[in-house]
Amino acid sequence: MTELHPGRSLDLTPRHAHREGAPPPAPVQLALDELGPSLFDVTFVVVDLETTGGRPGLNSITEFGAVKVRGGDVIEEFTSLVNPRVPIPANITMLTGITNSMVALAPDLAEVMAGFLRFVGTEPAVFVAHNARFDISHLKGACSELGYSFPAHPVIDTVRLARKVFTRDETPNYKLATLARVCGAEVQPTHRALDDARATVDLLHAILSRLGGIGVTHLADLMTATDPVPAKRRARAHLADGLPRGTGVYRFIGPGSEVLYVGTSVNVYKRVRQYFTAAERRARMAEMVDLAVSVEATATATQLEASVLEVRLINELDPPYNRRSRRSAQRPWLALTSEPFPRLKVTRKVRFDQLGQALGPFGSAKQASRAVELLQAATGLRECTPRLPATPDGRPACHLHELGKCDAPCLTGAPQEQAVAAVSSALAGNVAPAAAHALAQIRSLAAEARYEQAAGERDRLYALVGGAKSLEELRSLVGNPRIVAARRGRRGFDIVVIDYGMLRASAATRPGEDPEALGAWLDAATEQLPVPELAAHVTADEVRLLSTWLMHEDVRLIKVARPELLTRSLAGGYAVALPLLPQSRAEE
Repeated sequence: MTELHPGRSLDLTPRHAHREGAPPPAPVQLALDELGPSLFDVTFVVVDLETTGGRPGLNSITEFGAVKVRGGDVIEEFTSLVNPRVPIPANITMLTGITNSMVALAPDLAEVMAGFLRFVGTEPAVFVAHNARFDISHLKGACSELGYSFPAHPVIDTVRLARKVFTRDETPNYKLATLARVCGAEVQPTHRALDDARATVDLLHAILSRLGGIGVTHLADLMTATDPVPAKRRARAHLADGLPRGTGVYRFIGPGSEVLYVGTSVNVYKRVRQYFTAAERRARMAEMVDLAVSVEATATATQLEASVLEVRLINELDPPYNRRSRRSAQRPWLALTSEPFPRLKVTRKVRFDQLGQALGPFGSAKQASRAVELLQAATGLRECTPRLPATPDGRPACHLHELGKCDAPCLTGAPQEQAVAAVSSALAGNVAPAAAHALAQIRSLAAEARYEQAAGERDRLYALVGGAKSLEELRSLVGNPRIVAARRGRRGFDIVVIDYGMLRASAATRPGEDPEALGAWLDAATEQLPVPELAAHVTADEVRLLSTWLMHEDVRLIKVARPELLTRSLAGGYAVALPLLPQSRAEE
């Protein structure tokens, strides 16, 4: 990276941070069954109770509030006042606003608890509460008195997690109201159960966002996130000495000089010390930290530059302890074969001039295959894999013709012009007709209570739309020879130069400096990248980082070579309402 002057940098070509000739060790990771489900797939039941202030039992709870969330989305809410059958003390009324008259006609605890347990359900879930010992003890005590069985779900305490991810520099205390303000919660706690549960949801998501940046991606990781730190590991905190105290990328180096793990932070020194001193207890990461013999770092001018450099280094070095962003440069696309009777193929190489003729990149080969299945079903394009001659050679038709799923060009020699045109349109990003076909299938299957088949069709629809979304992001940036933009940062404006979807330069303004003037200077100082040969000359992860950054409301566009591409992407090139089937019904 070429230093211009303090706070300015150019040329984001990653350095070879690892020492040449040192092969990386074989990946050492927990098996999926040991890790448990991904946090994105975990159902969290966030609960808050208001009480009379008494001991757990039949006469303590005055109000229930609970929110069920999964994948960042609210699934369902539950709230009810409860008649505790005892007077509410005046000091409790002053705190919560719940009066004796408010609960006089409310249902009793047995009725509300039964409703709450139905709300929780029988599917795997995780209870979440702020100061969980209080809420869970009251729930268990009430169930015990009533003779109800309390679900044996794992419990997460946001107080304990918050102490690990929010420093005293960020928050003076760990009360829910204070943390809600710190993390910008949409709902502020009011000492009413549902409001407090909603605020706890926002706090939980803020905590998970921070933990995700350090590799907490599965339930097993989260359940050990507050364990104590071994003294032997704390003694190695000196490995952070001398690292930048600003934004940058860090690399843990193993005994063979290999890069074990790559990460990024706005304060590299503080973040690296946390691995040794702030309860880094996940088995996989603990093993990495104990194996490391040193830590290297590269300071960056902006946080975006650090994130991009992190993605590039992970793809280049393939560190064994990184899960995210590995091998994203090898993601699959969909394209048509070049033959008399074309068929869909999954490919990992798409030329730059084929951007309008290939769909993707997809997150995995499985996602690409699902999209192929949907396009074949929606258009009637042949599914067989043999290369067919232009003139039929007398070969028999396959079973798909007998099932009425193919018009057998191998027999008739008739080109599938309509099907090829429909698929070509979808590969260019117009997936609406195929999506309409899938939605009709889902409705029909659901109406017949064939939920498993409907879920499969839904998964194919999600895969296809995901590929179209990736294409839209990629085309808007990779198709643009140059974009220069500014965004308000922590102390001023961050300026970036992007060529064909690749971050080429990054700088930060000084106090009082004009961002447009700095952008013009950075534009002139940055050599234009030549037209790339491949559409995926830059990874989908880097494109997604840049796309997200550019769509922020604080971004100013200083220069755009092809504004029509960026405008189409920002406006949304398509809109498909994706269905959500009840998980329990889909699995029946």
